[in-house]
Amino acid sequence: MQNDPELNPKYLGKISADFVKAAESLREASYAIRRQEFSKYPVFPMCQTEQSIGQMLIEAGQAENEWHYSASFMEEFVQRGLIANEELFQKNYKNPDEFCCLFVIDQEFTHFVFVPYPID
Repeated sequence: MQNDPELNPKYLGKISADFVKAAESLREASYAIRRQEFSKYPVFPMCQTEQSIGQMLIEAGQAENEWHYSASFMEEFVQRGLIANEELFQKNYKNPDEFCCLFVIDQEFTHFVFVPYPID
């Protein structure tokens, strides 16, 4: 399957179901990254196997989740050449108080996805 920016709704459901289990920790990490002024653009790589982007935040199975979550930010992605157009990324970046920026790394799909945090 080609890396298609159109995310299959069934696949999005799979990602969202796992994300809900880690959402509160990711929200807190996003706030900390911004408060400590590491970046205005937190990004959370999400992968079913370990990978080298960012710092491991939540391992698979830690919160009944199936995916690993790492903490990173836009600047690391720019340095690694994974974001070519910083301005465009910033323009499309959603409010980090309401949305989590996930970088989904999977065989079927590798892309940035903005998922809303669950409403309390």
